Amino acid sequence: MNSKTIQQILGYEKFVIDSKTSYFKPRNGKTPSFAQEIIYSLSQDRKFLHPKFFYDKKGSHLFDKICSLPEYYLTRTEIKILKKIELDLVRDLENDVRLVELGSGSSKKTRLILDILSLIQDRMEYFPIDISNIIKESSKDLHQLYNNLQITGIIDTYENGLDFTSHYDDKQNLIAFLGSSFGNFEQDEGIQFLKKVNSVMKNNDLFLLGLDLVKEKSILENAYDDSQGITAQFNLNVLERINSELEADFDLKNFSHLALYNEAKQRIEMYLRSTKEQTVQIKKANLFLQLRENELIHTENSHKYTILQIQNMFEKTSFKIKQIWQDHKNHYAMVLTSKKY
Repeated sequence: MNSKTIQQILGYEKFVIDSKTSYFKPRNGKTPSFAQEIIYSLSQDRKFLHPKFFYDKKGSHLFDKICSLPEYYLTRTEIKILKKIELDLVRDLENDVRLVELGSGSSKKTRLILDILSLIQDRMEYFPIDISNIIKESSKDLHQLYNNLQITGIIDTYENGLDFTSHYDDKQNLIAFLGSSFGNFEQDEGIQFLKKVNSVMKNNDLFLLGLDLVKEKSILENAYDDSQGITAQFNLNVLERINSELEADFDLKNFSHLALYNEAKQRIEMYLRSTKEQTVQIKKANLFLQLRENELIHTENSHKYTILQIQNMFEKTSFKIKQIWQDHKNHYAMVLTSKKY
């Protein structure tokens, strides 16, 4: 199916940046606006903000800093595993495979996978799917490293972006969801998401998923509440983003960062705590927000898994596990799967 047909059927508009870079974006009205989502989530009895809103330009920069922190083992551990599995991964890939990545494409991990693909093909295709429009910025860095790379961004939700790729052509896709972002889903949501991924995969497609494993409470809590306070800045930045984009008047000095490990639910829970009774106006959302002292705004869950839970999860969603790789401390796992035939 050509790109013009995709635009007509799925309701996307194509934007061309240069001969090597383009992106598709849904026409207005397909997904809720930032303001609409904020109105809903902050009007609940238990207020929350979706973690996808962390990643504006400043938030993405802060997250890059988090990834370099000594307490934040996740990124460096995943990178070590990716470096270790290069030859294993090549054996499962065809000579003409496209990298489809769920999330930002500016990280070192993306480049590691592209390096692996460059071993088996002269020309590479990369489809990043992200709700944030960072294609221009990330594509510049990648094109400096790879002259033979064609980038086609999809600025939309993961689910809609996967629908897009399923209609694109018959080429093999390596779908990568890295950084343990899958852990943000609740258990039922995660199962439904895996079913969605499975439903759009072709028989020769592969799905590579990074998952954080259950471990000591102190290691987990330190990873999400570092000694330099970078994670706190990252968490608070979502309020700054609302201030900037929706003309709100959140005073960041009146909020504190809270991260704790819920052992019963095997997850890190992250909150913004109101340190005083206060009223906040969000002009573009036409919302006045009343907050009690110590009231919490939930911003993220990050679930942790055992190997048995991972195996059961993929069994329930009609995947075949081809391989599970772990680091030497068994802190993290990467799972390569395909559809069950």
